[in-house]
Amino acid sequence: MRILTSRNAKAVERLLRPPSQDTRRIAASVATIVTAVRRRGDAALLDYARRFDRLEGPLEVPPDEIEELAARVPPRVRAAIAAAARNIEKVARRQRPRGWTVKTMEGVSVEQRVTPLDRVGCYVPGGRYPLPSSLLMTAIPARAAGVGEIIVACPRPEPVVMAAARTAGVTKLFRMGGAQAVAAMAYGTRTVPRVDKIVGPGNQYVAAAKALVASDCAIDFYAGPTEIVIVSDTGNPEWIAADLIAQAEHDPQARALLITSSRSLASRVARSVSLQMPAKGPARESLARHGGIIVAGNREEAVELANRAAAEHLVCDDDRFAARVRSAGAIFVGSYTAQVAGDYAIGSNHVLPTNGAARFRGGLHAADFVRVSTVQRMTRRGLDNLASTVVTLAREEGLEAHARSIEIRLATGRRSLTQPLPSAHRARGTGRGGGYGTPTRVPRWGPRAPRQTKR
Repeated sequence: MRILTSRNAKAVERLLRPPSQDTRRIAASVATIVTAVRRRGDAALLDYARRFDRLEGPLEVPPDEIEELAARVPPRVRAAIAAAARNIEKVARRQRPRGWTVKTMEGVSVEQRVTPLDRVGCYVPGGRYPLPSSLLMTAIPARAAGVGEIIVACPRPEPVVMAAARTAGVTKLFRMGGAQAVAAMAYGTRTVPRVDKIVGPGNQYVAAAKALVASDCAIDFYAGPTEIVIVSDTGNPEWIAADLIAQAEHDPQARALLITSSRSLASRVARSVSLQMPAKGPARESLARHGGIIVAGNREEAVELANRAAAEHLVCDDDRFAARVRSAGAIFVGSYTAQVAGDYAIGSNHVLPTNGAARFRGGLHAADFVRVSTVQRMTRRGLDNLASTVVTLAREEGLEAHARSIEIRLATGRRSLTQPLPSAHRARGTGRGGGYGTPTRVPRWGPRAPRQTKR
């Protein structure tokens, strides 16, 4: 691995924040696929699934097939899936937002109401390796949040993925992947139901498709290649090297970095990486292109570099350092807290922000699967208490009708409330009629007065 000093500013910046790739070609291809599926539904979806995913047979995996193939998974693997699922669910249940009601003043209250989404789509990659862990990490928090239907898209679901689907309580499992799967879940087809939100990792095509449909269907976040930053002065060099290689084996575009103020540790880790490097797989290319070791001047500079990186995964020596890191998707403290354990079974989610997005959000969690709404209530006493504040602010903004909406409720008689709005207010319109330029008669709201009858 390359060893750089922190004084090499340009090289360090390239490692901490690699240049964004030109995705115009991918975006154009994805737009074509998404548009086709949106317009032609199942016909386009099946065409792409057969071409790109080598689909044979039905698009939806029947429940009895899921049961049959899941049962073939070795018992020790099923037990591992169940253990990981329990830990993920424990964390997700603690993450659920709670409802509450607060009284802001006499007669005025605000309630926070939390309701689960009706249906979500979980994308599970199925390319280089089967990833049951990704299914667990997306479907279980949705179930813990109370989501009614959980739809999973996986281009080639292996039996171990089906075992995870059964454990996670998945409603429907479809053999589809790529941009076509994202489009099908975002807009719906005759076979694939439309979802409220799409979550889960994927390749560049999946990420581009999620970004494209985000105005019509909620997504978790735009995810790029995976990344790890290890900050250590005292760690075991062989363990650190193993962690760097483990992250690099995900993808040739993965980013694996060590930041240390110890030149000796930097040299020993680089040597250990060379000794442990596998003969095959993407790790060698990943570390050669995107990996590196940065030698910081001191611990303070290491903190600064870690915050600049805003890494998906941050591994550090102790809690004192962890407390000073503001930007990281997930933080792993101490030599025994292997980041790989977080990928599978610690319980925290492994669907995390990349490419610096940890500056403004964390990983996938149960709150991503609910709606948080506010419910407001006022009594007559509450309106009396709040009216002056509202009317003052409304008139300060020049919104006379807003003010009159309050005053009409407080009026004891009709007085001038049915008169046109003041000329100063009308002048705010276009001068050609319509909008605020049109004289408006405010109707009386509330119960009608009793009709007078002649005797």
